[in-house]
Amino acid sequence: MEIRQASAGDASAACAVIRRSIVELCTLDHKSDAVLVAVEHGVILGVAAATNAGEITLNYVSPNARFRGVSRALLSALESRIRERGNQRCTLSSTATARRFYVANGYAEDEVPATKFGIPSYRMSKALGR
Repeated sequence: MEIRQASAGDASAACAVIRRSIVELCTLDHKSDAVLVAVEHGVILGVAAATNAGEITLNYVSPNARFRGVSRALLSALESRIRERGNQRCTLSSTATARRFYVANGYAEDEVPATKFGIPSYRMSKALGR
C-alpha cells in the first residue's frame, strides 16, 4: 500500500470510495439524513444533505447551474425538512466560498473561524421560524 497526495485525476475514484463507504458501511450514521437533489430535464444540478439534528452537511451545485438559484432552493428545502423534524435552529460549517451565500440567507457566524480538512471553516446557524 502507498499513501500519497491526491491529484485531480483521483477525484472520480475518490468520490466512488466515499459514496460506497457511506452507502455500504455507514447506514447507522446516515439512514435518516435528508439527502435532496435538484433535477432539471433528468439531469442532477445539485445535491444537499442535512442530519436529523438540523446540521446541513453539504450543499453542492454543478458549475453549469451556478447562479440559477439551485443552491438557494436546496437550502430552503433542507430548512423545511429540518423544521419538520422538530428543530428550531439550523447549523452548518461554511467554506470561505459559500460564506457570503449563507449570510445572505440569514445565517450568522457562531464562533471564530476554524479549519476543517485544511480549509477555513465558518460555524454558522440560523433560527428557523415555524
